[in-house]
Amino acid sequence: HTCTYGALGAFATGIGSTEMAAVFLSGRLWFKVPETLKVEIEGSLPPFVTPKDVALRVIGEVGADGATYQAVEFHGSTIEEMSVEGRLTLCNMAVEMGAKTGIINPDEKTYSYLAQLGLNPGRGFSSDPDAQYAKTLEFDVSSLEPQVACPHAVDNVKPVSEVEGTPVDQVFLGSCTNGRIEDLRLAAKILEGKVVKRGLRMIVTPASRRVYLQALREGLIETFVKAGCAVCNPGCGPCVGAHQGVLAPGEVCLSTSNRNFKGRMGCTDAEIYLASPATAAATAITGRITDPRSVVRA
Repeated sequence: HTCTYGALGAFATGIGSTEMAAVFLSGRLWFKVPETLKVEIEGSLPPFVTPKDVALRVIGEVGADGATYQAVEFHGSTIEEMSVEGRLTLCNMAVEMGAKTGIINPDEKTYSYLAQLGLNPGRGFSSDPDAQYAKTLEFDVSSLEPQVACPHAVDNVKPVSEVEGTPVDQVFLGSCTNGRIEDLRLAAKILEGKVVKRGLRMIVTPASRRVYLQALREGLIETFVKAGCAVCNPGCGPCVGAHQGVLAPGEVCLSTSNRNFKGRMGCTDAEIYLASPATAAATAITGRITDPRSVVRA
């Protein structure tokens, strides 16, 4: 999910081991210039509806292979209002519709974010005013409800109201999609003073050591532990079915990660639902897929 860096205005795409060997040998890499799909997203997001919900909504419309080898360029008032961490989530998911990359024009939020990390890459490039696009899609998210990608495809997306009440065995909060400090803050806000449903396990994996340490300083880790969550060291473990949350036969998981095909997080008989950190936290409390807005109101 190298395309995450597109949120910073960079052309970023993943490569395989064979291509990497060629880079080591020659210092060069071959690319075909992709066509560009313009995605216009307008409207202010409702409370507890997140950039992950936007990403799932777009993927549900475009399809898992609807943007194959295209660059997906995100525009609109929603993007302008969105934090850089939210944009990172959005671009991270671009590959899930077959895209070569997802990209957002850099703005002052971008440069401020990079400066906070001690980075000064200079001024970036933006799309030309008269840029030509292969296609333009428009979305209004002002009344969007939380979205859920159902087994066993990332584009099998439904509003949470259509799957609410589905029992789950495990909730995973983390990954390169939703393990940033903003994600942890949102989940902790919902879990504050509450406990994870008995018999359900909730695994929290901060995206990096920097995020983990910041979460410690802000008291978020304490909130998770008091709620009954298992907090793990940063890594890809549960997302790729490697360790720290491997699913057993017949188990159901609601995850904030990016893929839900059979066997992704363990046994091929398990089921994976993808959702936002807010939906994940609410689901952990009730033990069933839950609209986070109902938990907060309660």
